[in-house]
Amino acid sequence: MTPAVGLSWRGIVRLGLIQTALGAVIVLTTSTLNRVMVVEMALPAMLPGFLVAVHHFVQLARPRIGFGSDIGGRRTPWIVGGMLLLAVSGVVAALGTVLMAQSVYVGSLVSFLGFFGIGLGSGATGTSLLVLLAKVVAPERKPAAATLVWFMMIAGFAVTAGVAGHFLDPFSPTRLLAVTATVSVLAFLTTMVAITGVEPAKVSGQVAASEKPAFMPALQKIWQERQARQFTLFVFVSMLAYSFQDLILEPYAGLVFDLTPGQSTQLAGTQHAGVLLGMAAVAASGSLFSRHGVKLLRAWTVGGCLASALVLLALASGGLRVEDWHLSSNVFLLGFANGAFAVAAIAAMMTLASAGEPGREGLRMGLWGASQAIAFALGGFLGTVAVDVCRIWIDTPAHAYGLVFTFEALLFLAAAWLGLGIGRGNQQVVAQRAPAFGDIAVQEVMTGRH
Repeated sequence: MTPAVGLSWRGIVRLGLIQTALGAVIVLTTSTLNRVMVVEMALPAMLPGFLVAVHHFVQLARPRIGFGSDIGGRRTPWIVGGMLLLAVSGVVAALGTVLMAQSVYVGSLVSFLGFFGIGLGSGATGTSLLVLLAKVVAPERKPAAATLVWFMMIAGFAVTAGVAGHFLDPFSPTRLLAVTATVSVLAFLTTMVAITGVEPAKVSGQVAASEKPAFMPALQKIWQERQARQFTLFVFVSMLAYSFQDLILEPYAGLVFDLTPGQSTQLAGTQHAGVLLGMAAVAASGSLFSRHGVKLLRAWTVGGCLASALVLLALASGGLRVEDWHLSSNVFLLGFANGAFAVAAIAAMMTLASAGEPGREGLRMGLWGASQAIAFALGGFLGTVAVDVCRIWIDTPAHAYGLVFTFEALLFLAAAWLGLGIGRGNQQVVAQRAPAFGDIAVQEVMTGRH
């Protein structure tokens, strides 16, 4: 079978710019505002922690958002509308932070509304963007496309953190509002330019008004699909394991390996370098072995989970051999394994969204996005709770952290077992539908839209 020619690389990069814009607003509101509340305003850390958790939990609306885009048959309005809501909500969250200096209660209420909107906006944009990629990117390009889009989101994090940080000094409430508003406006304008003309004008699968089902029956029907149900569980368990170490790895390095704050920050950089290399490896293999499709993604996903489990067990045992343990190499390998499984899972998500009943890609993607959001919200928090509980009963930090890392490794083993079912029984369905998506994209290329 001849591989389908999907969206051009130029078109994929344009969609990646939307992810960059998304990351720019998210990092400014969830990281910078977090620091301002705790440091400049001397507020309890639990306040920004609660607000960030709100941003995650509100993304339970992702299935409903995806369902709405399925009914309309187009993703562009949801991407643009979601980014507009995200941009406005980012400014509202910053305004709430500034108001906390006069009244913590009023500022907290305004910030709550802002973070609520951030969750809805990022959910609408992120879900619809992945569905659009799933529909117009050829199967053999999906691993590389998923990697590229993820890279561009991380670039949004990094560039915004650096540039915004520069303009925030010397800090003042006025500067905070001005920087947040500027980033939000640029993010929205970037999205408008990037999305124009990418989605096909005529979308197959648009549901006629007389055929529109109710949301809950449609969701129940998707849940009855074995593949969709199993992949939802896989996303939750794997992303729970993935985020479990977020808030405990650097304290572990400081308490057990006696690293300074600067050294532990460098360690985080080493981990991110491993993540990027793992993603690049998946993208390269997808280009070299495109014929294997879902099987290749399943191998990377399961292999990445197994490797993550082994490296975490090594990290736990390393605390017992501090003098001769190369922590930096261990953390780099952890990043590589995490990056490989994560981007392979995203590429599989893009592929499997089209498997099953047609016209339900958004609902499936929304279901998986909600599962991922809940896992992220719980993972970091439960990791810190687990460490605190273990340290009540275990005096030695290396043993307490080692026990938590071992539990995380078990979560990755469970995820690997669930990942063995990814794409089984659906390869033929995906293969049969892929050319249609490619043909749509080819028509767009021929008309000069990309």
